[in-house]
Amino acid sequence: MGSMITLAFCAPAAVPLTRASGLDCDGWLIRWHRTCINCRCGRCAVLQMESSTDMAADKAFQPASLGEQIVRRIDELAAISEEAGKLTRIYLTRELKAAADLILGWMREAGMNAHLDAVGNVCGRYEGERPGAPCLMLGSHYDTVRDAGKWDGPLGVITAIACVADLHRRGKRLPFAIEIVGFADEEGVRFASTLLGSRAVAGTFDESVFNARDRDGVSMRDALVTFGLDPEHIGAAARARRELLAYLELHIEQGPVLEAQNLPVGVVTAIAGATRLAARLTGMAGHAGTVPMALRRDALAGAAECIGAIEQFCRTDESGLVGTVGYIQARPGATNVIPGEVSFTIDMRAPTDMHRKRSVADVVRQIEAIAKRRHLALQLDVTHENRTAPCAAWLRDQIAQAIAAEGFSVFELPSGAGHDGMAMIDIADVGMIFVRCRGGISHHPDEHVELADADAGARVLLRVIENFRPRVG
Repeated sequence: MGSMITLAFCAPAAVPLTRASGLDCDGWLIRWHRTCINCRCGRCAVLQMESSTDMAADKAFQPASLGEQIVRRIDELAAISEEAGKLTRIYLTRELKAAADLILGWMREAGMNAHLDAVGNVCGRYEGERPGAPCLMLGSHYDTVRDAGKWDGPLGVITAIACVADLHRRGKRLPFAIEIVGFADEEGVRFASTLLGSRAVAGTFDESVFNARDRDGVSMRDALVTFGLDPEHIGAAARARRELLAYLELHIEQGPVLEAQNLPVGVVTAIAGATRLAARLTGMAGHAGTVPMALRRDALAGAAECIGAIEQFCRTDESGLVGTVGYIQARPGATNVIPGEVSFTIDMRAPTDMHRKRSVADVVRQIEAIAKRRHLALQLDVTHENRTAPCAAWLRDQIAQAIAAEGFSVFELPSGAGHDGMAMIDIADVGMIFVRCRGGISHHPDEHVELADADAGARVLLRVIENFRPRVG
């Protein structure tokens, strides 16, 4: 214990003793107590002065809550950015390497063997009771979008490390190993190709992306070499299905549903698949003052009708369908000229592939009808198609049991955003835990998770780990 001086004396009960409680004066922490520790007469004042330096040393021996550790490390990792005043950490940059080194250090402190794999993922392994046993893999990503929030991705990596550190502190080994992977590129910002880190682990990395170039003209192949990796050995990152018992990921929700339900955590049912299309409508440009309305072939007016139809179609759906037009460009783009050509994008997502594909087909038919009625030429190309990744029912059950055991209501919801589980499902059953984020805001500097929610997520994940039952058969 720290050094302490205790003074006791009788004083009138009206003396406002609490006013000075907790003051730090010249290295001494002052605490007033109304009841004397000696005579307990109720009229004594006790002044305790304890060395605040000694108290700090004593406190160092007491572990912080999981949430406190996580928030502190979230802030520490967020300080590594290529832009002052903004968080930007993209694939194969100096900042990503600095972040990798920091995370690897945390993994080793948690009792894990840790290394950087062939694609830049940070990997740690905590052996089970029997060395070499199959693992429960935990993960998320540590890259960011530009001008990002600090929780998307790193929360899952840091929480997983905190859970393993807790096991290590208690000297606890499980019947299986635990591995943590911080995926180097989930966002796909630099080379416009998402899930690169998890696809490498799943053995589905497409080497044609080596020729992709970033906005400065640097190819991925060259960037890998500069980072200290060998493009010819990317395959070494791949894992086999027999090595994994399951893949679990904790992630911020990136939406407002849990907040609306007043819940800190939720069980993810599926990672929604997505279809993206590029649409181009071509009409006839003309003078804004001389072409009568009935004779116009206005491409922008046609696009506006298409966008309204997409919104209306998705709004009336009751099965989780969402549709977004996130980009539009009109040409020639002059105030006094009727737009002759318009390009726009369509992004549609749903919890099941069948529902999404049927919905896309219905929307395409509506766009075709609008173009035909308005005498517009239509070009429509699918630019991206990603299948839905359902979360395994047996993992959802174990997550639900952990949530209930922590005293929270069990709530299930789909993920509209993509996650590394979409790649990992090729080699393992996938489960996900969502953590509430303020306002549902993500991919934005205002992205935020309360300390209590970070702690709740960590306790749920730790409970899942300690009570994990591998699938039989």
